Amino acid sequence: MSLPSYAWMATILGLVALAEHNRLGLFLVPPFAATLTIILLLPDASLSQPYPVVIGMTVGAGIGTGFSFVGHGPGWAVVACLVALFAVVTIRAFHPPAVALSLYPLLLHPGIWFALAVVLPFAILATSTASLMSRLLRSWPPYPKPLR
Repeated sequence: MSLPSYAWMATILGLVALAEHNRLGLFLVPPFAATLTIILLLPDASLSQPYPVVIGMTVGAGIGTGFSFVGHGPGWAVVACLVALFAVVTIRAFHPPAVALSLYPLLLHPGIWFALAVVLPFAILATSTASLMSRLLRSWPPYPKPLR
């Protein structure tokens, strides 16, 4: 990985951490670092493309949030995880951190707007800035993969 790759990842995670520190509604979630790593190291893979990242992550977090209206805890988290896996595979938006994000609302209670106020902005920021970096820097791998 090149120095700009590390700088990009540090900047994105730093911005989210700063937003958390300033109580702007965004906060760091471990799957966010996984998503950035997947985009950087597997830019040609279908699971790193904008559709699975943005839609998959939002759907996964939304499913977890939906189940949080019924209950909380590890049992409900397992159910949400399985439902999220089925959903993202069915809509062809498989992105592993999306499945992990379904657990978060049931275990840590981030609030009812988690999917739309935290996950969606992060996913859009990650994919759009990766696309911009690939156009600005020769050392950056092409992203997203061109549609056929």
